[in-house]
Amino acid sequence: MLSARAARIWHFVLFAVVAAAFVIQLVLVLRGDTDINAAAGGEPTGTGTRVVNMFSYFTIQSNLLVLAAAATLAAVPARDGRWWRVLRLDGLLGITITGIVYATVLAGNRSLEGIEVWLNAAFHFFCPCWTLLGWLLFGPRPRITWWVVGAAFAWPAAWVAYTLVRGAVTGWYPYPFLDVGDLGYPVALRNVGFVLVLALAIAAILRYLDGRLPRAGAPPAPASRPAAADPGVRPGGA
Repeated sequence: MLSARAARIWHFVLFAVVAAAFVIQLVLVLRGDTDINAAAGGEPTGTGTRVVNMFSYFTIQSNLLVLAAAATLAAVPARDGRWWRVLRLDGLLGITITGIVYATVLAGNRSLEGIEVWLNAAFHFFCPCWTLLGWLLFGPRPRITWWVVGAAFAWPAAWVAYTLVRGAVTGWYPYPFLDVGDLGYPVALRNVGFVLVLALAIAAILRYLDGRLPRAGAPPAPASRPAAADPGVRPGGA
């Protein structure tokens, strides 16, 4: 089994890179410079609007969820807790979707140069790969139950609802495949459906692996505390 020290270092590296990328991106947005998530020519000029838009990207929210989970795991690699499990799965799920959707749909939508290249790599490539590989290596496992999966989908559902409602009011959508103004609701909702199916498939795979891969980062549950008492806890490693 890999050591807790190695796990702490791994999660700290993830935290440090994502935190640096987020701070740099926020500073650039506040200065009126590039938001690497925006499509070419799609950046508004108002600072307040730019900041709100930055936090409205699924990419940024996914990276922030990963950041929060990495901070806790760098301190306690065997971290657990009912709602922490939801946070951890949301980070894993969101950042995996971010990497897949960016690589297959969004990459190449704008040309990047200078610091933008590094920010793009940090948000869209490093974070997804490092997060998923870290989970495979260090866990902690087991943590994912069907209750955790169901609770974790509250955030993506809220993000979709927020995006469509705000888009209807402002005319701004974070991604071209969700732009109702250009595509219309039938196509935009169809695209949302595709992403939802992808998310369900990823969640099912993560849960399966969580129960089949070797236990990591957590000692066996004590017999005096039945795991079935908590809907977010699955007995043993199954």
